[in-house]
Amino acid sequence: MHNAAFAALGLNWRYLAFEVDPKNLRAAIAGAQAMNFAGLNLTVPHKLLAVDMVDELDASAKTWGAVNTIKFEPDAVGRVRAIGFNTDADGLANSLREDLAVELRGAKVLLLGAGGAGRTAALKLAAEKVAELFLVNRTVSKAEEIASEIKKQFPSVKISVGYPKANVDLILNATSLGLKPEDGSPLDEKQFSLKQTCAVYDMIYQPAETKLLVATRTAGCKTANGIGMLVQQGARAFEIWTGQPAPVAVMRRAVEGSVYGF
Repeated sequence: MHNAAFAALGLNWRYLAFEVDPKNLRAAIAGAQAMNFAGLNLTVPHKLLAVDMVDELDASAKTWGAVNTIKFEPDAVGRVRAIGFNTDADGLANSLREDLAVELRGAKVLLLGAGGAGRTAALKLAAEKVAELFLVNRTVSKAEEIASEIKKQFPSVKISVGYPKANVDLILNATSLGLKPEDGSPLDEKQFSLKQTCAVYDMIYQPAETKLLVATRTAGCKTANGIGMLVQQGARAFEIWTGQPAPVAVMRRAVEGSVYGF
């Protein structure tokens, strides 16, 4: 999607993929810095490690505690500094608005998963001033840790661990359940029915339709997968590096063509 965006704007740039062992991450960042790269994207397991490997953290990286985008920028004396950003949280919020037309402020949300993606999602939802947030995770203590963190940072948000009794506006899956064909649904429908919501977002985008989304569509709810989040976080990274508005539609077509073949 980045190469398609560069081409669309006539930029003589190139986006390349490199597989880096975590133990070599610091050296890889320094190498890219020395070779005058404009920046980097990082994926798991590098996002948390990079927090301590950059010269400066943007407010986004400080807030969400992870770095998925680095920009190399010269300072006043010409020294190139590595600045860490996090575009995942904004990417999720933008995708929820674009793909599901969900108004997060004042919404009631059931969040499945309390890993790295779940934590970022929970904090972003709280920052967007959802009214109520229900956290469900296989390891309850992880959900309780996030709930405690949110209570301190966002005391106006009502937060609970476990399935809600009443209806919610959105179910958000931040688990990895659904990546494999044999995976079941992350939602325990014995404890919470799809009839109790009108929209479901699954952060997984491959396959395009997980078992959760199939069940959701059958139930008549609005659905969206994580392809929008992938595009939106990429668009924000593009803007950080180039200083230009991202051609989001071009990027989305490129992603869908690559992932789904159309």
